[in-house]
Amino acid sequence: MLVVDTNVVVRYLVNDEPAQAARARRLFAQHDVFVPLTVMLESEWVLRGVFGLPAADVVRGLRALAGLARVTLQNPSAVAAALDWAERGLDFADALHLAAAQQHAGFVTFDKALVRMARRLDTPTVREP
Repeated sequence: MLVVDTNVVVRYLVNDEPAQAARARRLFAQHDVFVPLTVMLESEWVLRGVFGLPAADVVRGLRALAGLARVTLQNPSAVAAALDWAERGLDFADALHLAAAQQHAGFVTFDKALVRMARRLDTPTVREP
């Protein structure tokens, strides 16, 4: 199994460098591929922050990538939860942090907006310190 870097994921999803995108597509088609959480997080940031793609399009692209037959995600249930919450308006990074809290007593933050948003969603307990 090969572990991919963010730039491979981005080339696959955006096709901004056609030659590299073709190589990325071949890699995903011909090899079993492992995508770490950090690569999912960084890919979302690059697609939204650098390429300026709408959050909904980014979530759709990452979900499609995760659904490829030869792709294995690090902690797929956390990624699935984070993508679901991101679809409902939560920042993907915050959603991924909250997904990690599912195995613990809760999530603590000074971010009041995150506390309010998490109360509206089906997330682990989020509170201020």
